[in-house]
Amino acid sequence: MQTKTHGKLYLTSAAFQQGERIPTRYTCDGENISPPLEIRNLPKYTESLVIIVEDPDAPRGIWTHWLVWNVPPTNLIEEGEVPGIQGTNDFGKLHYGGPCPPQGTHHYYFKVYALDVMLNIKEGTGKQGLLRVIGPHVLATGELMGVYNRYNVMMA
Repeated sequence: MQTKTHGKLYLTSAAFQQGERIPTRYTCDGENISPPLEIRNLPKYTESLVIIVEDPDAPRGIWTHWLVWNVPPTNLIEEGEVPGIQGTNDFGKLHYGGPCPPQGTHHYYFKVYALDVMLNIKEGTGKQGLLRVIGPHVLATGELMGVYNRYNVMMA
């Protein structure tokens, strides 16, 4: 059985560094818009990108904050931009839902996948449906993690 090896994408943001606090602007306590993302090292045959934002520290397990696919291959996604087709997140919405932890500090993973195809799935598809179709098409992956807590916001 042959397995596909995935390349490494480099995902960064001008808004925060790996492991740092996500600015309030990109959370439920601010403008609740997606942060700018920079993607480097796209494979030659990349046809589209997928972005998934998740919080593994949520009380009920992994909480999905944003699903977007069929993003044209690009090195920059501007803040607040909707670069592709959006799926239904765990808030039951078709848009970015920023960090909004009920308590404590949570970790938020911004994951990007470079695919060798454009996906033929409808808007509103959930995370499991999306993951089922991207599997054999992933050329490379990258990840950026930021943290957020509401201590300062709630005390203000």
